Amino acid sequence: MSKKVYNFNAGPSALPKSVLETAQKELVNFEDSGMSVMELSHRSKTYESVHQEAKQLLKKLLNIPDNYQILFLQGGASLQFSMIPMNLLKEGQKASYLMSGSWSEKAFKEAQLIGEASIAASTKNEQYKSIPSYDSSTIESTDAYVHLTSNNTIYGTQWQSFPDTKDVPLIADMSSDILSRPLDIEKFGLIYAGAQKNLGPSGVTVVIVRKDLLEQENDNIPTILRYQTHAKADSLYHTPPTFAIYMLRNVLRWVQDQGGALAIQELNEKKANLLYEAIDQSNGFYTGHATKESRSRMNVTFTLPNEDLTKAFLNEAADKGFVGLGGHRSVGGCRASIYNAVPLEACTALRTFMEEFQQTHS
Repeated sequence: MSKKVYNFNAGPSALPKSVLETAQKELVNFEDSGMSVMELSHRSKTYESVHQEAKQLLKKLLNIPDNYQILFLQGGASLQFSMIPMNLLKEGQKASYLMSGSWSEKAFKEAQLIGEASIAASTKNEQYKSIPSYDSSTIESTDAYVHLTSNNTIYGTQWQSFPDTKDVPLIADMSSDILSRPLDIEKFGLIYAGAQKNLGPSGVTVVIVRKDLLEQENDNIPTILRYQTHAKADSLYHTPPTFAIYMLRNVLRWVQDQGGALAIQELNEKKANLLYEAIDQSNGFYTGHATKESRSRMNVTFTLPNEDLTKAFLNEAADKGFVGLGGHRSVGGCRASIYNAVPLEACTALRTFMEEFQQTHS
């Protein structure tokens, strides 16, 4: 019998147990095909039904309007750092980046290689403890787009509301909080997300893009790096990551069974509140990295009074089955990643452990 484990990994991260059990059951014989879904042709009718259901479920759960295209791509969010300016940043235009952590820094660096990009707002000088304030009056009508990272896994901050960028497209990297709450999709020109935190396993990247942006994209770039290529081929231009899309579909079914994005948001708020209360009521034994108004509901980051206590905390936590609580190497401390599939039970157990550890070591 395997020991009880609570998975707080930052990514790849926890998947719903029922989704894993379904995959286990269907692994060698999917829908009486005599084959695994991994063995099916991506042109087959059996796989096609999986592909289309995944798109329709995502459209329903996020209330995506008809004037948006859903793409299933590869290369992770990191490839999107390049694809976005390649496709959407034209000569004579500028792309504006809102800097809230390491991933927005990486996206900005790639854009600079391709065209003119500027930093519109940043909280780097305060170690990214908060979401930057942004004055939308600085937007120029000729700007190509404004880019932000909606949730910052390393620093534990999250955009609680999104800026109005007027007629300039707002682009968001939502790799670590997509489908964790309802969204007004029409605020965005493009949303992209690696699946490995809230949508499924690693290997597939979801892109939700407004169709009019596709019509305006640059065409002097390699074929496989053009959004239009994948849009016209329904994400089947080349062999897609079929198993990852199958798992994505199964996770989306699970979200629907939970009651959709609003029900998921309510559960995520309960989980986050449990841990932030433990931090706030610890009289300084635990210190959160993020300012309260910028706290993430996906990644709870905190430190202990010194490095020795941090090591003891992580060692004792590991012995009790808590996995993945070490902070990112760039900031240290501790981090509990509580994505959609992390159950309330896990957060309740972690809070109890945090309180017991404090009592023992104060």
